[in-house]
Amino acid sequence: MRTSPLMLLVAAALAGCGDRTGTGTGAPSGATLHVQGTALVDSAGRTVRLRGVDRSGAEYACAQGWGIFDGPVDSAAVAAIASWHANAVRVPLNEDCWLAINGVPAAYAGANYRQAIAGFVGRLERAGLYVILDLHWTAADTARALGQAPMPDRDHSPAFWSSVGATFKGDDRVLFDLFNEPYPDNNADTPEAWRCWRDGGTCVGMSYQAAGMQELVDAVRSSGATNVLMLGGVQYASGLSHWLANLPTDPLGNLAASWHIYNFSWCTTTACWDSNAAPVARQVPLVLGELGEDDRGSAFVTALMDWMDARQGSYLAWEWDVWGQALDLISSYDGTPTPYGQTFKTRFGQ
Repeated sequence: MRTSPLMLLVAAALAGCGDRTGTGTGAPSGATLHVQGTALVDSAGRTVRLRGVDRSGAEYACAQGWGIFDGPVDSAAVAAIASWHANAVRVPLNEDCWLAINGVPAAYAGANYRQAIAGFVGRLERAGLYVILDLHWTAADTARALGQAPMPDRDHSPAFWSSVGATFKGDDRVLFDLFNEPYPDNNADTPEAWRCWRDGGTCVGMSYQAAGMQELVDAVRSSGATNVLMLGGVQYASGLSHWLANLPTDPLGNLAASWHIYNFSWCTTTACWDSNAAPVARQVPLVLGELGEDDRGSAFVTALMDWMDARQGSYLAWEWDVWGQALDLISSYDGTPTPYGQTFKTRFGQ
Protein backbone atom coordinates (compact mmCIF):
# COMPACT_ATOMS: atom_id res chain seq x y z
CA MET A 1 0.00 0.00 0.00
CA ARG A 2 1.22 3.51 -0.80
CA THR A 3 1.38 5.65 2.33
CA SER A 4 -0.66 8.81 1.85
CA PRO A 5 0.40 12.28 3.09
CA LEU A 6 -2.43 12.16 5.65
CA MET A 7 -1.13 8.80 6.85
CA LEU A 8 2.30 10.31 7.42
CA LEU A 9 0.94 13.29 9.30
CA VAL A 10 -1.14 11.10 11.57
CA ALA A 11 1.75 8.71 12.08
CA ALA A 12 4.14 11.48 13.04
CA ALA A 13 1.74 12.67 15.70
CA LEU A 14 1.74 9.31 17.45
CA ALA A 15 4.49 8.58 19.91
CA GLY A 16 4.18 4.87 20.62
CA CYS A 17 7.43 3.07 19.95
CA GLY A 18 6.38 -0.28 21.33
CA ASP A 19 8.26 -2.83 23.40
CA ARG A 20 11.83 -3.35 22.23
CA THR A 21 12.68 -6.19 24.57
CA GLY A 22 13.25 -9.75 23.50
CA THR A 23 15.14 -11.07 20.50
CA GLY A 24 14.06 -14.70 20.36
CA THR A 25 11.54 -15.73 17.73
CA GLY A 26 10.29 -18.75 19.66
CA ALA A 27 8.42 -20.56 16.88
CA PRO A 28 6.59 -23.62 18.24
CA SER A 29 7.73 -27.02 17.05
CA GLY A 30 5.88 -28.19 13.95
CA ALA A 31 4.80 -24.69 12.94
CA THR A 32 7.21 -24.27 10.03
CA LEU A 33 5.86 -23.58 6.56
CA HIS A 34 6.97 -24.61 3.11
CA VAL A 35 5.50 -24.72 -0.39
CA GLN A 36 3.97 -27.95 -1.60
CA GLY A 37 2.36 -27.58 -5.00
CA THR A 38 -0.25 -24.84 -4.73
CA ALA A 39 -0.40 -24.88 -0.93
CA LEU A 40 1.52 -23.73 2.10
CA VAL A 41 1.94 -26.70 4.40
CA ASP A 42 3.38 -27.20 7.88
CA SER A 43 5.93 -29.77 8.96
CA ALA A 44 3.17 -32.34 9.43
CA GLY A 45 1.99 -31.84 5.85
CA ARG A 46 -1.18 -29.99 6.84
CA THR A 47 -2.36 -27.19 4.56
CA VAL A 48 -2.12 -23.74 6.15
CA ARG A 49 -4.14 -20.80 4.87
CA LEU A 50 -2.95 -17.43 6.10
CA ARG A 51 -5.71 -15.04 7.13
CA GLY A 52 -4.64 -11.93 8.96
CA VAL A 53 -3.72 -8.26 8.92
CA ASP A 54 -1.00 -5.83 7.88
CA ARG A 55 0.54 -4.00 10.86
CA SER A 56 2.06 -0.87 9.35
CA GLY A 57 4.48 1.46 11.13
CA ALA A 58 7.98 -0.02 11.17
CA GLU A 59 8.54 1.07 7.58
CA TYR A 60 8.19 4.80 8.29
CA ALA A 61 8.55 5.78 11.97
CA CYS A 62 12.27 5.00 12.08
CA ALA A 63 13.15 6.83 8.86
CA GLN A 64 11.10 9.84 9.95
CA GLY A 65 13.13 9.85 13.15
CA TRP A 66 10.50 9.53 15.89
CA GLY A 67 10.25 5.82 16.76
CA ILE A 68 10.34 2.26 15.54
CA PHE A 69 6.67 1.30 15.70
CA ASP A 70 3.54 3.37 15.36
CA GLY A 71 1.39 2.43 18.32
CA PRO A 72 1.77 -0.48 20.75
CA VAL A 73 3.28 -3.83 19.76
CA ASP A 74 3.47 -5.36 23.23
CA SER A 75 1.90 -8.68 24.24
CA ALA A 76 -1.51 -7.08 24.86
CA ALA A 77 -1.51 -5.52 21.39
CA VAL A 78 -0.56 -8.86 19.86
CA ALA A 79 -3.31 -10.61 21.83
CA ALA A 80 -5.81 -8.15 20.35
CA ILE A 81 -4.86 -9.26 16.84
CA ALA A 82 -5.05 -12.93 17.81
CA SER A 83 -8.51 -12.35 19.32
CA TRP A 84 -9.85 -11.85 15.81
CA HIS A 85 -8.87 -15.47 15.05
CA ALA A 86 -6.22 -14.19 12.66
CA ASN A 87 -3.24 -16.50 12.12
CA ALA A 88 -0.83 -14.17 10.32
CA VAL A 89 0.56 -10.64 10.52
CA ARG A 90 2.50 -8.85 7.78
CA VAL A 91 5.13 -6.41 9.07
CA PRO A 92 6.48 -3.80 6.61
CA LEU A 93 10.17 -2.89 7.05
CA ASN A 94 12.62 -0.17 5.98
CA GLU A 95 16.00 -1.17 4.54
CA ASP A 96 17.81 1.93 5.80
CA CYS A 97 16.63 1.35 9.36
CA TRP A 98 17.60 -2.32 9.29
CA LEU A 99 21.05 -1.59 7.82
CA ALA A 100 21.65 1.62 9.84
CA ILE A 101 22.49 3.73 6.79
CA ASN A 102 21.63 7.06 5.19
CA GLY A 103 21.28 9.09 8.34
CA VAL A 104 18.54 7.22 10.18
CA PRO A 105 18.90 8.17 13.87
CA ALA A 106 20.87 5.51 15.73
CA ALA A 107 18.12 5.08 18.32
CA TYR A 108 15.85 3.70 15.60
CA ALA A 109 18.36 1.92 13.37
CA GLY A 110 20.74 -1.01 13.24
CA ALA A 111 20.83 -3.24 16.30
CA ASN A 112 18.03 -1.28 18.01
CA TYR A 113 15.72 -1.67 15.02
CA ARG A 114 16.64 -5.31 14.40
CA GLN A 115 16.14 -6.22 18.05
CA ALA A 116 12.76 -4.48 18.10
CA ILE A 117 11.60 -6.34 14.99
CA ALA A 118 12.85 -9.69 16.30
CA GLY A 119 11.10 -9.06 19.60
CA PHE A 120 7.83 -8.27 17.84
CA VAL A 121 8.17 -11.38 15.70
CA GLY A 122 8.70 -13.44 18.83
CA ARG A 123 5.58 -12.08 20.51
CA LEU A 124 3.51 -12.71 17.39
CA GLU A 125 4.75 -16.28 17.15
CA ARG A 126 4.14 -17.01 20.80
CA ALA A 127 0.54 -15.90 20.21
CA GLY A 128 0.25 -18.54 17.48
CA LEU A 129 0.68 -16.20 14.52
CA TYR A 130 2.74 -16.61 11.38
CA VAL A 131 4.75 -13.55 10.36
CA ILE A 132 5.42 -12.04 6.94
CA LEU A 133 8.38 -9.64 6.84
CA ASP A 134 8.02 -7.25 3.92
CA LEU A 135 10.63 -4.92 2.35
CA HIS A 136 8.38 -1.88 2.04
CA TRP A 137 10.46 1.33 1.86
CA THR A 138 13.78 1.57 0.00
CA ALA A 139 16.06 4.15 -1.58
CA ALA A 140 19.18 3.93 -3.72
CA ASP A 141 22.56 5.52 -3.03
CA THR A 142 22.64 7.87 0.00
CA ALA A 143 18.99 8.97 -0.06
CA ARG A 144 16.97 8.04 3.01
CA ALA A 145 14.14 5.58 2.38
CA LEU A 146 11.10 7.80 2.95
CA GLY A 147 8.64 6.19 0.58
CA GLN A 148 8.01 3.48 -1.95
CA ALA A 149 10.30 3.04 -4.93
CA PRO A 150 9.38 1.31 -8.21
CA MET A 151 11.89 -1.49 -7.61
CA PRO A 152 14.37 -2.58 -4.95
CA ASP A 153 17.81 -1.05 -5.37
CA ARG A 154 21.03 -2.91 -6.04
CA ASP A 155 22.83 -0.61 -3.57
CA HIS A 156 21.14 -1.92 -0.42
CA SER A 157 18.25 -4.35 -0.99
CA PRO A 158 20.30 -7.55 -1.50
CA ALA A 159 22.30 -6.68 1.64
CA PHE A 160 19.04 -6.16 3.51
CA TRP A 161 17.77 -9.61 2.56
CA SER A 162 21.10 -11.30 3.28
CA SER A 163 20.94 -9.84 6.78
CA VAL A 164 17.24 -10.58 7.36
CA GLY A 165 17.80 -14.11 6.07
CA ALA A 166 20.71 -14.64 8.46
CA THR A 167 18.64 -13.29 11.34
CA PHE A 168 15.61 -15.53 10.82
CA LYS A 169 17.09 -18.63 9.22
CA GLY A 170 15.93 -21.70 11.06
CA ASP A 171 12.57 -20.08 11.80
CA ASP A 172 10.35 -21.09 8.92
CA ARG A 173 7.27 -19.71 10.65
CA VAL A 174 8.46 -16.41 9.14
CA LEU A 175 7.84 -15.70 5.44
CA PHE A 176 9.76 -13.10 3.43
CA ASP A 177 7.85 -10.77 1.08
CA LEU A 178 10.76 -9.64 -1.10
CA PHE A 179 9.42 -6.26 -2.24
CA ASN A 180 6.16 -4.60 -1.41
CA GLU A 181 4.72 -3.26 -4.67
CA PRO A 182 6.91 -3.21 -7.79
CA TYR A 183 5.93 -0.74 -10.51
CA PRO A 184 8.79 -0.68 -13.06
CA ASP A 185 8.54 0.79 -16.57
CA ASN A 186 6.39 3.68 -15.39
CA ASN A 187 3.86 1.35 -13.81
CA ALA A 188 3.16 -0.59 -17.00
CA ASP A 189 2.48 -4.27 -17.61
CA THR A 190 5.03 -4.68 -20.41
CA PRO A 191 7.87 -7.03 -21.38
CA GLU A 192 10.34 -4.42 -20.12
CA ALA A 193 8.57 -4.20 -16.77
CA TRP A 194 8.80 -7.95 -16.31
CA ARG A 195 12.41 -8.09 -17.48
CA CYS A 196 13.31 -5.45 -14.92
CA TRP A 197 11.24 -7.27 -12.31
CA ARG A 198 13.17 -10.48 -12.78
CA ASP A 199 16.68 -9.29 -13.70
CA GLY A 200 17.02 -5.72 -12.43
CA GLY A 201 19.86 -3.54 -13.73
CA THR A 202 19.16 -0.53 -15.90
CA CYS A 203 15.40 -0.15 -16.22
CA VAL A 204 13.19 2.20 -18.22
CA GLY A 205 12.05 5.23 -16.23
CA MET A 206 14.39 4.59 -13.29
CA SER A 207 17.52 6.53 -12.34
CA TYR A 208 19.18 3.80 -10.29
CA GLN A 209 20.27 0.19 -10.75
CA ALA A 210 17.45 -2.08 -9.72
CA ALA A 211 17.83 -5.36 -7.90
CA GLY A 212 15.73 -7.95 -9.66
CA MET A 213 13.75 -10.67 -7.93
CA GLN A 214 16.35 -13.27 -8.86
CA GLU A 215 19.01 -11.26 -6.98
CA LEU A 216 16.83 -11.07 -3.90
CA VAL A 217 16.05 -14.78 -3.97
CA ASP A 218 19.78 -15.45 -4.26
CA ALA A 219 20.53 -13.05 -1.39
CA VAL A 220 18.17 -14.88 0.96
CA ARG A 221 19.34 -18.32 -0.02
CA SER A 222 23.02 -17.33 0.28
CA SER A 223 22.33 -16.57 3.95
CA GLY A 224 21.26 -20.16 4.54
CA ALA A 225 17.62 -19.23 5.09
CA THR A 226 15.03 -21.70 3.78
CA ASN A 227 11.95 -19.52 4.46
CA VAL A 228 9.05 -19.24 2.03
CA LEU A 229 9.60 -16.28 -0.30
CA MET A 230 6.69 -14.19 -1.59
CA LEU A 231 7.05 -12.24 -4.85
CA GLY A 232 4.59 -9.50 -5.80
CA GLY A 233 3.95 -8.77 -9.47
CA VAL A 234 4.03 -5.46 -11.34
CA GLN A 235 1.60 -2.52 -11.17
CA TYR A 236 1.82 -2.29 -7.39
CA ALA A 237 1.63 -6.10 -7.10
CA SER A 238 -1.81 -6.18 -8.72
CA GLY A 239 -0.51 -7.54 -12.05
CA LEU A 240 0.40 -11.24 -12.30
CA SER A 241 -0.02 -11.64 -16.07
CA HIS A 242 3.59 -12.77 -16.72
CA TRP A 243 4.55 -13.83 -13.21
CA LEU A 244 4.90 -17.52 -14.08
CA ALA A 245 6.89 -16.83 -17.24
CA ASN A 246 9.42 -14.73 -15.31
CA LEU A 247 9.59 -16.75 -12.10
CA PRO A 248 13.09 -16.67 -10.60
CA THR A 249 14.97 -19.86 -9.92
CA ASP A 250 14.90 -21.03 -6.32
CA PRO A 251 16.94 -24.13 -5.45
CA LEU A 252 14.35 -24.96 -2.78
CA GLY A 253 11.28 -24.34 -4.95
CA ASN A 254 9.86 -22.42 -2.01
CA LEU A 255 8.20 -19.48 -3.80
CA ALA A 256 4.69 -18.05 -3.48
CA ALA A 257 2.93 -15.29 -5.42
CA SER A 258 2.08 -12.09 -3.57
CA TRP A 259 -0.93 -10.13 -4.83
CA HIS A 260 -2.37 -6.75 -3.75
CA ILE A 261 -5.89 -5.72 -4.72
CA TYR A 262 -8.01 -2.74 -3.66
CA ASN A 263 -11.29 -1.46 -5.03
CA PHE A 264 -9.35 1.53 -6.43
CA SER A 265 -6.42 -0.40 -7.96
CA TRP A 266 -5.99 -2.44 -11.12
CA CYS A 267 -7.72 -5.79 -11.64
CA THR A 268 -10.89 -5.11 -9.69
CA THR A 269 -13.28 -7.47 -11.48
CA THR A 270 -13.89 -11.18 -11.23
CA ALA A 271 -13.04 -11.49 -14.92
CA CYS A 272 -9.61 -9.97 -14.26
CA TRP A 273 -9.03 -12.18 -11.22
CA ASP A 274 -9.90 -15.21 -13.34
CA SER A 275 -7.54 -14.27 -16.17
CA ASN A 276 -4.72 -12.63 -14.20
CA ALA A 277 -4.42 -14.47 -10.90
CA ALA A 278 -6.19 -17.82 -11.29
CA PRO A 279 -3.51 -19.28 -13.61
CA VAL A 280 -0.87 -18.44 -10.99
CA ALA A 281 -2.96 -19.97 -8.20
CA ARG A 282 -3.07 -23.21 -10.19
CA GLN A 283 0.74 -23.44 -10.04
CA VAL A 284 1.92 -21.92 -6.72
CA PRO A 285 0.42 -20.67 -3.45
CA LEU A 286 -1.34 -17.32 -3.92
CA VAL A 287 -1.13 -14.93 -0.98
CA LEU A 288 -3.23 -11.78 -1.15
CA GLY A 289 -0.82 -9.79 1.00
CA GLU A 290 -2.98 -6.67 0.94
CA LEU A 291 -6.65 -6.19 0.20
CA GLY A 292 -8.88 -3.30 1.02
CA GLU A 293 -11.88 -1.14 0.22
CA ASP A 294 -11.88 2.61 0.83
CA ASP A 295 -15.58 3.41 0.36
CA ARG A 296 -16.45 2.30 3.91
CA GLY A 297 -18.38 -0.60 2.46
CA SER A 298 -17.62 -4.31 2.35
CA ALA A 299 -19.07 -5.70 -0.89
CA PHE A 300 -15.76 -5.57 -2.77
CA VAL A 301 -13.57 -7.24 -0.13
CA THR A 302 -16.28 -9.81 0.57
CA ALA A 303 -16.39 -10.82 -3.09
CA LEU A 304 -12.60 -10.98 -3.25
CA MET A 305 -12.32 -13.11 -0.10
CA ASP A 306 -15.03 -15.41 -1.47
CA TRP A 307 -12.96 -15.76 -4.65
CA MET A 308 -9.84 -16.57 -2.64
CA ASP A 309 -11.69 -19.00 -0.38
CA ALA A 310 -12.86 -20.94 -3.42
CA ARG A 311 -9.19 -21.44 -4.34
CA GLN A 312 -7.96 -22.08 -0.80
CA GLY A 313 -5.89 -18.91 -0.98
CA SER A 314 -4.49 -16.73 1.77
CA TYR A 315 -5.30 -13.07 2.46
CA LEU A 316 -4.34 -10.23 4.79
CA ALA A 317 -6.30 -7.02 5.28
CA TRP A 318 -4.73 -3.56 5.16
CA GLU A 319 -4.39 -2.06 7.83
CA TRP A 320 -4.25 -2.69 11.60
CA ASP A 321 -3.57 0.93 12.56
CA VAL A 322 -5.48 3.89 13.96
CA TRP A 323 -4.95 6.59 11.33
CA GLY A 324 -8.50 7.91 11.10
CA GLN A 325 -8.81 6.65 7.53
CA ALA A 326 -11.30 4.52 5.63
CA LEU A 327 -8.94 1.53 5.55
CA ASP A 328 -8.46 1.37 9.32
CA LEU A 329 -9.52 -2.05 10.58
CA ILE A 330 -9.65 -0.87 14.19
CA SER A 331 -10.63 2.19 16.17
CA SER A 332 -8.37 1.20 19.08
CA TYR A 333 -5.33 -1.02 19.49
CA ASP A 334 -7.36 -3.12 21.93
CA GLY A 335 -8.86 -4.67 18.79
CA THR A 336 -12.16 -2.77 18.66
CA PRO A 337 -13.14 -3.10 14.98
CA THR A 338 -14.35 -0.32 12.76
CA PRO A 339 -17.48 -1.21 10.76
CA TYR A 340 -15.10 -1.97 7.87
CA GLY A 341 -12.86 -4.08 10.10
CA GLN A 342 -15.82 -6.06 11.41
CA THR A 343 -16.12 -7.64 7.96
CA PHE A 344 -12.70 -9.25 8.39
CA LYS A 345 -13.16 -10.10 12.08
CA THR A 346 -16.33 -11.99 11.19
CA ARG A 347 -14.63 -13.77 8.29
CA PHE A 348 -11.61 -14.83 10.33
CA GLY A 349 -13.89 -16.25 13.01
CA GLN A 350 -15.70 -18.54 10.60
